[in-house]
Amino acid sequence: MSLDSYRGERVAVVGAAGFIGRWVARLLTERGARLALVVRDPQAAVKVFARYRIEGEVWDRPALDQIRPSFTFNLAGYGVDRSQTDETTAYEVNARLVETLCRGWPEQVLVHAGSGAELHPVTAYGRSKLEGSQALERLAKQLPLKAVTARLFTVYGPGERSGRLLPALMEAARMGDPVSLTAGTQRRDFTYVEDAAEALLRLGLAGAGFGEAVNVASGRLVSVREFAETAARLLGMSPEQLRFGEIPTRPEEFEYPAVAVERLLSLAGWIPPTDIAEGIAKTIAFHAD
Repeated sequence: MSLDSYRGERVAVVGAAGFIGRWVARLLTERGARLALVVRDPQAAVKVFARYRIEGEVWDRPALDQIRPSFTFNLAGYGVDRSQTDETTAYEVNARLVETLCRGWPEQVLVHAGSGAELHPVTAYGRSKLEGSQALERLAKQLPLKAVTARLFTVYGPGERSGRLLPALMEAARMGDPVSLTAGTQRRDFTYVEDAAEALLRLGLAGAGFGEAVNVASGRLVSVREFAETAARLLGMSPEQLRFGEIPTRPEEFEYPAVAVERLLSLAGWIPPTDIAEGIAKTIAFHAD
């Protein structure tokens, strides 16, 4: 499977200025795709696109009947950031938008970014993401439409919002401050963001079924504590700066089992290869550039 297959293809990236969307758009730019970059705030997106070397037409609405893409990648989402608490908006972005995209253009392959939170939907984010993935499965079979849900888990790397684990550690390292953390015993399948973006591109070419959900993860569980300690070591922080146990673990953070990645390997012939030390080092280098 060659990602060069995107060269010259018309591709829409919805949420192209977001954390994962910008990496999808960056990889597609490198592969020579003709991009329609759909964003909520075109003016703010210009800086993101310049920093990440992204090229394409900027759209402020997902008008797929006008864009007429061969592929659409939906990275729009609401609720991952703790400040995003409006439940109505969560369902509008995470569920209703998926229905709009499914009906938007019949000749597309639609790759929708789902979430591991769908597997244990105890928050408005998890419930609305699950509704969006279920809508995609239903409509893909009805229309029919070539579509797949790429179910993402714990993605990290350049472009993450401030306040998340790695950005908080990087800020603490820069300022020389301590950082309050949970006990860190919860285990997560951490995926470097560029790997996550490549997985989405591979699934777009893989010919997955009508509305199938595929886990995008490494298949390796790492504790939050190990991730934080690895980052601290690479950032030159002292162990005393990591204040484990100072804040409680949120009740919605259940213990994930190992993520099954056999279907991703079968379809894409590939699973995310970057381990946490390499991914954290890449993130540090990106921000130092």
